Amino acid sequence: MVNFQRIEPAPGQESVWDYPRPPRLEDTSKHIQIIFNGVRIVDTHNAKRVLETSHPPSYYIPPADIKMEYLQLTPQSSFCEWKGSAGYYTIRVGEKEVHNAAWFYPSPTPAFGDIKDYVAFYAHLMDKCYVNDEEVQPQPGNFYGGWVTSDIVGPFKGAPGTWGW
Repeated sequence: MVNFQRIEPAPGQESVWDYPRPPRLEDTSKHIQIIFNGVRIVDTHNAKRVLETSHPPSYYIPPADIKMEYLQLTPQSSFCEWKGSAGYYTIRVGEKEVHNAAWFYPSPTPAFGDIKDYVAFYAHLMDKCYVNDEEVQPQPGNFYGGWVTSDIVGPFKGAPGTWGW
């Protein structure tokens, strides 16, 4: 186990060390927007977020609030011990394309059934991602898909030396 110093949240902030394990799914009315190659491909107040110890939230967007014509299913898959088997999308707008930039759960476990077919995006692969008009910082390490905003404090899993957390 790596030693780390938990950052104490200020009023109005959340610590990822107060998030549960196994993770929790919750609705959020926060305004989520994603820009890719100059096009707003996501604009919603109907997202869900997954909260898990040591991770900033991952936001899952209902397909109705995504310009799905820019997403193409890929053969990539992965498995999450909590949510089940994930599928992936390539995002293409004009000549700009990023493979496996978003993921979804076509048949999630019962605890995560409410995110069936909802799509989560890797912030580091998009031009801009926003939560309530604040630009998101990607979770360190590019493996996990958490979104860091000023109301979330860590330290966050994903950076070098954090795999043992």
